[in-house]
Amino acid sequence: FNSAAPDDGNMMLLEQTATPAQKERWLKPIVDGDVRSAFVMTEPHPGGGSDPSMILTTATRKGDRYRVRGRKWFITGAAEARHFILVARTSDDERKGLTAFLFDRDQPGWSIDRRIGIMGPEEHGGHCELLFEDLEIPVENVLMSEGDGLKATQIRLGPARLTHCMRWLGLSKRCVEIARLYAAERFAFGQRLSHRESVQMMLGDLAMKIEIGRLLVMKAAVELDRGGFARKEVSMAKIHVANLLHQAADTAIQINGARGYSRDTVLEWIYRYARQARLVDGADEVHKMVLNRLLEKEGPNFWRWDSEPAG
Repeated sequence: FNSAAPDDGNMMLLEQTATPAQKERWLKPIVDGDVRSAFVMTEPHPGGGSDPSMILTTATRKGDRYRVRGRKWFITGAAEARHFILVARTSDDERKGLTAFLFDRDQPGWSIDRRIGIMGPEEHGGHCELLFEDLEIPVENVLMSEGDGLKATQIRLGPARLTHCMRWLGLSKRCVEIARLYAAERFAFGQRLSHRESVQMMLGDLAMKIEIGRLLVMKAAVELDRGGFARKEVSMAKIHVANLLHQAADTAIQINGARGYSRDTVLEWIYRYARQARLVDGADEVHKMVLNRLLEKEGPNFWRWDSEPAG
Protein backbone atom coordinates (compact mmCIF):
# COMPACT_ATOMS: atom_id res chain seq x y z
CA PHE A 1 0.00 0.00 0.00
CA ASN A 2 3.06 2.26 0.07
CA SER A 3 2.10 3.34 3.58
CA ALA A 4 4.66 1.69 5.84
CA ALA A 5 6.35 3.67 8.61
CA PRO A 6 8.02 6.09 8.43
CA ASP A 7 6.78 7.00 4.93
CA ASP A 8 3.14 7.37 5.98
CA GLY A 9 3.89 9.93 8.69
CA ASN A 10 6.31 11.81 6.47
CA MET A 11 3.77 11.98 3.64
CA MET A 12 1.08 13.32 5.98
CA LEU A 13 3.43 15.96 7.38
CA LEU A 14 4.57 17.10 3.93
CA GLU A 15 1.01 17.15 2.59
CA GLN A 16 -0.07 19.38 5.46
CA THR A 17 2.89 21.76 5.74
CA ALA A 18 5.09 21.79 2.60
CA THR A 19 4.99 24.49 -0.04
CA PRO A 20 3.81 23.52 -3.57
CA ALA A 21 7.44 23.44 -4.76
CA GLN A 22 8.48 21.28 -1.79
CA LYS A 23 5.60 18.88 -2.43
CA GLU A 24 6.71 18.42 -6.02
CA ARG A 25 10.35 17.88 -5.02
CA TRP A 26 10.04 15.91 -1.77
CA LEU A 27 6.50 14.51 -1.43
CA LYS A 28 5.52 13.33 -4.91
CA PRO A 29 8.38 10.79 -5.28
CA ILE A 30 7.38 9.18 -1.95
CA VAL A 31 3.69 9.09 -2.94
CA ASP A 32 4.62 7.55 -6.30
CA GLY A 33 6.65 4.87 -4.51
CA ASP A 34 9.86 5.89 -6.27
CA VAL A 35 11.79 6.64 -3.06
CA ARG A 36 11.67 5.84 0.64
CA SER A 37 12.04 8.41 3.42
CA ALA A 38 13.13 8.79 7.04
CA PHE A 39 12.32 11.10 9.95
CA VAL A 40 15.51 12.16 11.73
CA MET A 41 14.82 13.28 15.29
CA THR A 42 16.00 10.90 18.05
CA GLU A 43 19.49 11.37 19.53
CA PRO A 44 21.81 9.46 21.86
CA HIS A 45 22.08 10.60 25.49
CA PRO A 46 22.12 13.42 26.49
CA GLY A 47 20.21 14.48 23.38
CA GLY A 48 16.51 14.42 22.61
CA GLY A 49 14.37 11.30 22.51
CA SER A 50 10.79 11.33 23.77
CA ASP A 51 11.50 14.93 24.81
CA PRO A 52 12.36 16.90 21.63
CA SER A 53 13.30 19.96 23.69
CA MET A 54 16.58 18.16 24.55
CA ILE A 55 17.74 17.99 20.92
CA LEU A 56 21.43 18.94 20.62
CA THR A 57 22.04 18.64 16.86
CA THR A 58 22.54 22.20 15.60
CA ALA A 59 21.74 23.94 12.32
CA THR A 60 23.64 27.22 12.03
CA ARG A 61 22.64 29.65 9.31
CA LYS A 62 25.39 30.98 7.06
CA GLY A 63 23.90 33.24 4.39
CA ASP A 64 21.33 31.28 2.42
CA ARG A 65 22.33 27.89 3.87
CA TYR A 66 22.31 26.04 7.19
CA ARG A 67 25.20 23.91 8.39
CA VAL A 68 24.14 20.88 10.44
CA ARG A 69 26.36 19.20 13.04
CA GLY A 70 25.39 16.46 15.46
CA ARG A 71 24.42 12.83 15.85
CA LYS A 72 21.11 10.97 15.55
CA TRP A 73 20.25 7.34 16.18
CA PHE A 74 17.51 4.72 15.79
CA ILE A 75 16.48 6.42 12.57
CA THR A 76 14.10 3.95 10.95
CA GLY A 77 14.62 3.24 7.27
CA ALA A 78 17.72 5.43 6.95
CA ALA A 79 19.81 2.88 5.03
CA GLU A 80 17.31 2.78 2.14
CA ALA A 81 15.86 6.29 2.34
CA ARG A 82 16.52 9.03 -0.21
CA HIS A 83 14.43 11.83 1.30
CA PHE A 84 14.99 12.86 4.92
CA ILE A 85 13.14 15.18 7.29
CA LEU A 86 15.60 16.40 9.94
CA VAL A 87 14.83 18.21 13.20
CA ALA A 88 17.71 20.33 14.51
CA ARG A 89 18.28 23.21 16.92
CA THR A 90 18.48 26.71 15.46
CA SER A 91 18.22 28.70 18.72
CA ASP A 92 17.88 28.29 22.49
CA ASP A 93 14.26 29.48 22.51
CA GLU A 94 12.18 27.03 24.55
CA ARG A 95 9.27 26.88 22.10
CA LYS A 96 10.80 28.11 18.83
CA GLY A 97 14.31 26.69 19.09
CA LEU A 98 13.85 23.75 16.69
CA THR A 99 13.53 23.75 12.91
CA ALA A 100 12.60 21.01 10.44
CA PHE A 101 14.69 20.57 7.27
CA LEU A 102 14.57 18.50 4.09
CA PHE A 103 17.68 16.88 2.62
CA ASP A 104 18.60 14.26 0.05
CA ARG A 105 20.69 11.13 0.52
CA ASP A 106 23.30 12.27 -2.00
CA GLN A 107 24.11 15.55 -0.25
CA PRO A 108 27.61 15.57 1.30
CA GLY A 109 28.30 16.26 4.97
CA TRP A 110 26.53 13.34 6.62
CA SER A 111 26.99 9.59 6.91
CA ILE A 112 25.50 6.44 8.38
CA ASP A 113 27.81 5.54 11.26
CA ARG A 114 26.23 2.13 11.83
CA ARG A 115 23.10 0.08 11.33
CA ILE A 116 21.94 -0.87 14.83
CA GLY A 117 21.02 -4.50 15.39
CA ILE A 118 17.66 -4.97 17.12
CA MET A 119 15.78 -7.73 18.91
CA GLY A 120 12.86 -7.76 16.50
CA PRO A 121 12.64 -8.31 12.74
CA GLU A 122 14.58 -5.90 10.53
CA GLU A 123 12.42 -3.48 8.59
CA HIS A 124 13.39 -1.74 5.34
CA GLY A 125 16.49 0.34 5.88
CA GLY A 126 16.93 -0.83 9.48
CA HIS A 127 17.54 1.51 12.41
CA CYS A 128 20.63 3.61 11.93
CA GLU A 129 22.96 6.00 13.73
CA LEU A 130 23.72 9.09 11.63
CA LEU A 131 26.59 11.53 11.89
CA PHE A 132 26.30 15.10 10.61
CA GLU A 133 29.52 16.98 9.88
CA ASP A 134 28.64 20.28 8.19
CA LEU A 135 25.75 19.04 6.07
CA GLU A 136 24.63 22.14 4.13
CA ILE A 137 20.89 22.66 3.59
CA PRO A 138 19.55 25.55 1.47
CA VAL A 139 17.05 27.92 3.07
CA GLU A 140 14.36 26.82 0.62
CA ASN A 141 14.50 23.34 2.17
CA VAL A 142 13.30 24.55 5.57
CA LEU A 143 9.94 22.91 6.27
CA MET A 144 7.39 25.48 7.46
CA SER A 145 9.51 28.29 8.98
CA GLU A 146 12.58 28.55 11.18
CA GLY A 147 11.50 27.78 14.73
CA ASP A 148 8.54 25.60 13.73
CA GLY A 149 10.35 22.30 14.30
CA LEU A 150 8.49 21.41 17.50
CA LYS A 151 5.17 22.12 15.78
CA ALA A 152 6.24 19.92 12.87
CA THR A 153 6.96 17.01 15.23
CA GLN A 154 3.55 17.43 16.88
CA ILE A 155 1.80 17.45 13.50
CA ARG A 156 3.66 14.35 12.38
CA LEU A 157 3.77 12.13 15.44
CA GLY A 158 0.06 12.10 16.37
CA PRO A 159 -1.27 10.59 13.13
CA ALA A 160 1.84 8.40 12.77
CA ARG A 161 1.25 6.87 16.20
CA LEU A 162 -2.32 6.18 15.16
CA THR A 163 -1.29 4.35 11.99
CA HIS A 164 1.10 2.28 14.11
CA CYS A 165 -1.94 1.32 16.20
CA MET A 166 -3.82 0.30 13.07
CA ARG A 167 -0.98 -2.03 12.04
CA TRP A 168 -0.75 -3.47 15.54
CA LEU A 169 -4.50 -4.13 15.65
CA GLY A 170 -4.14 -6.06 12.38
CA LEU A 171 -1.30 -8.12 13.84
CA SER A 172 -3.34 -8.74 17.00
CA LYS A 173 -6.25 -10.04 14.94
CA ARG A 174 -3.85 -12.26 13.01
CA CYS A 175 -2.65 -13.77 16.29
CA VAL A 176 -6.24 -14.52 17.29
CA GLU A 177 -6.97 -16.12 13.91
CA ILE A 178 -3.96 -18.44 14.18
CA ALA A 179 -4.83 -19.35 17.77
CA ARG A 180 -8.50 -20.03 16.98
CA LEU A 181 -7.72 -22.26 14.02
CA TYR A 182 -5.23 -24.31 16.03
CA ALA A 183 -7.50 -24.55 19.08
CA ALA A 184 -10.37 -25.80 16.87
CA GLU A 185 -8.35 -28.72 15.48
CA ARG A 186 -6.02 -29.65 18.34
CA PHE A 187 -7.13 -32.37 20.78
CA ALA A 188 -5.70 -32.78 24.29
CA PHE A 189 -6.94 -35.13 27.00
CA GLY A 190 -9.95 -36.13 24.91
CA GLN A 191 -11.19 -32.62 24.18
CA ARG A 192 -10.61 -29.90 21.58
CA LEU A 193 -8.66 -26.97 22.96
CA SER A 194 -11.41 -24.66 21.73
CA HIS A 195 -13.86 -26.40 24.08
CA ARG A 196 -11.76 -25.69 27.15
CA GLU A 197 -12.98 -22.80 29.25
CA SER A 198 -9.47 -21.49 29.90
CA VAL A 199 -8.80 -21.15 26.15
CA GLN A 200 -12.21 -19.58 25.55
CA MET A 201 -11.46 -16.97 28.23
CA MET A 202 -8.09 -16.16 26.65
CA LEU A 203 -9.60 -15.61 23.22
CA GLY A 204 -12.67 -13.77 24.51
CA ASP A 205 -10.44 -11.38 26.45
CA LEU A 206 -8.39 -10.65 23.35
CA ALA A 207 -11.49 -10.13 21.22
CA MET A 208 -12.78 -7.54 23.70
CA LYS A 209 -9.46 -5.72 23.92
CA ILE A 210 -9.09 -5.60 20.14
CA GLU A 211 -12.52 -3.98 19.90
CA ILE A 212 -11.57 -1.49 22.64
CA GLY A 213 -8.43 -0.69 20.68
CA ARG A 214 -10.43 -0.12 17.50
CA LEU A 215 -12.76 2.26 19.33
CA LEU A 216 -9.86 4.21 20.84
CA VAL A 217 -8.23 4.53 17.41
CA MET A 218 -11.51 5.66 15.82
CA LYS A 219 -12.11 8.23 18.56
CA ALA A 220 -8.61 9.64 18.06
CA ALA A 221 -9.14 9.74 14.29
CA VAL A 222 -12.39 11.67 14.75
CA GLU A 223 -10.60 14.20 16.96
CA LEU A 224 -7.89 14.65 14.31
CA ASP A 225 -10.54 15.06 11.61
CA ARG A 226 -12.23 17.83 13.58
CA GLY A 227 -8.93 19.71 13.71
CA GLY A 228 -7.61 18.80 17.16
CA PHE A 229 -4.20 17.38 18.06
CA ALA A 230 -5.88 14.40 19.83
CA ARG A 231 -3.04 14.22 22.36
CA LYS A 232 -4.88 12.27 25.02
CA GLU A 233 -6.83 10.17 22.52
CA VAL A 234 -3.67 9.15 20.66
CA SER A 235 -1.80 8.45 23.91
CA MET A 236 -4.60 6.21 25.20
CA ALA A 237 -4.77 4.31 21.90
CA LYS A 238 -0.98 3.97 21.75
CA ILE A 239 -0.71 2.55 25.29
CA HIS A 240 -3.62 0.17 24.96
CA VAL A 241 -2.86 -1.23 21.50
CA ALA A 242 0.89 -1.61 22.14
CA ASN A 243 0.22 -3.73 25.21
CA LEU A 244 -2.58 -5.59 23.45
CA LEU A 245 -0.24 -6.66 20.65
CA HIS A 246 2.23 -8.09 23.17
CA GLN A 247 -0.59 -9.96 24.94
CA ALA A 248 -2.09 -11.24 21.69
CA ALA A 249 1.21 -12.68 20.46
CA ASP A 250 2.00 -14.19 23.87
CA THR A 251 -1.46 -15.76 24.22
CA ALA A 252 -1.43 -17.17 20.69
CA ILE A 253 1.99 -18.74 21.28
CA GLN A 254 0.73 -20.23 24.55
CA ILE A 255 -2.29 -21.79 22.84
CA ASN A 256 -0.15 -23.11 19.97
CA GLY A 257 2.46 -24.51 22.36
CA ALA A 258 5.75 -25.54 20.76
CA ARG A 259 4.29 -24.81 17.31
CA GLY A 260 3.83 -21.18 18.33
CA TYR A 261 7.39 -20.91 19.60
CA SER A 262 8.74 -22.37 16.34
CA ARG A 263 8.89 -20.67 12.97
CA ASP A 264 6.10 -22.81 11.53
CA THR A 265 3.82 -19.80 12.04
CA VAL A 266 4.36 -16.02 11.99
CA LEU A 267 3.70 -15.81 15.75
CA GLU A 268 7.36 -15.77 16.83
CA TRP A 269 8.00 -12.93 14.34
CA ILE A 270 5.07 -10.94 15.74
CA TYR A 271 6.22 -11.62 19.32
CA ARG A 272 9.69 -10.20 18.66
CA TYR A 273 8.19 -7.30 16.73
CA ALA A 274 5.65 -6.57 19.48
CA ARG A 275 8.18 -5.63 22.15
CA GLN A 276 9.14 -2.46 20.33
CA ALA A 277 5.53 -1.23 20.31
CA ARG A 278 5.75 -0.14 23.94
CA LEU A 279 8.87 1.93 23.15
CA VAL A 280 8.61 3.47 19.68
CA ASP A 281 7.01 6.92 19.31
CA GLY A 282 7.02 7.37 23.07
CA ALA A 283 7.28 4.78 25.84
CA ASP A 284 4.15 3.80 27.77
CA GLU A 285 5.32 5.76 30.78
CA VAL A 286 5.74 8.97 28.75
CA HIS A 287 2.21 8.72 27.39
CA LYS A 288 0.83 8.06 30.87
CA MET A 289 2.61 11.18 32.11
CA VAL A 290 1.01 13.12 29.23
CA LEU A 291 -2.41 11.78 30.23
CA ASN A 292 -1.90 12.79 33.87
CA ARG A 293 -0.74 16.27 32.81
CA LEU A 294 -3.89 16.69 30.72
CA LEU A 295 -6.03 15.36 33.56
CA GLU A 296 -4.53 17.95 35.93
CA LYS A 297 -5.12 20.69 33.36
CA GLU A 298 -8.64 19.74 32.22
CA GLY A 299 -10.16 18.20 35.34
CA PRO A 300 -13.63 16.75 34.64
CA ASN A 301 -13.41 18.01 31.04
CA PHE A 302 -10.75 15.37 30.44
CA TRP A 303 -13.59 12.95 29.64
CA ARG A 304 -15.60 15.35 27.50
CA TRP A 305 -16.39 14.25 23.94
CA ASP A 306 -16.43 17.24 21.60
CA SER A 307 -18.21 17.00 18.26
CA GLU A 308 -17.97 20.51 16.84
CA PRO A 309 -14.95 21.44 14.68
CA ALA A 310 -11.95 22.49 16.76
CA GLY A 311 -11.25 26.22 16.94
